[in-house]
Amino acid sequence: MDNYVTINNGIAVDLIGQVNSESVFGGRMINGNGGQVELAIAGANSRGGRSIILLPSTALGGSVSRIVPQLDQGAMVTVLRHYADLIVTEYGVASLMGKSHRERAEELISIAHPDFRAELRQEAQRLWWP
Repeated sequence: MDNYVTINNGIAVDLIGQVNSESVFGGRMINGNGGQVELAIAGANSRGGRSIILLPSTALGGSVSRIVPQLDQGAMVTVLRHYADLIVTEYGVASLMGKSHRERAEELISIAHPDFRAELRQEAQRLWWP
C-alpha cells in the first residue's frame, strides 16, 4: 500500500534509533510487541509512507531520559534502527531514515529533554567521535 503511515509508542530509544517498546530496567518485560515490528517495517517500506514512534522525553517524574545513549543490557529491541523513521517527543521530531549514527544521535539529542542533552551529547561523542 502506498502512503501507509504507522504510529506506535516506545518506552526508550537509543542514539542510533533502536526502539524498545517492551521492557524496562533491562529485560523486565511489561508489554508485548503486538505487531509493532510489522507495522514499522510496512510504514518504512511503503512508497510515501512513514513509521512514527511516539514517546515522552522522560520517565519517573522527569528523573530519567527515555532517549538513552545505549539501551540497557537485556532490554528488548522492538524496532531495529533500520526501520526507525520518525521519533516524536514533546520537543520535536527526529528524522532518522537514511542517516549515519552521528546524524541520528544529533537528531535524537535535539528532541531529548533539555536536562539530559549535555550528557547525551557527551556519550554520543564518546561512542561515535573517537
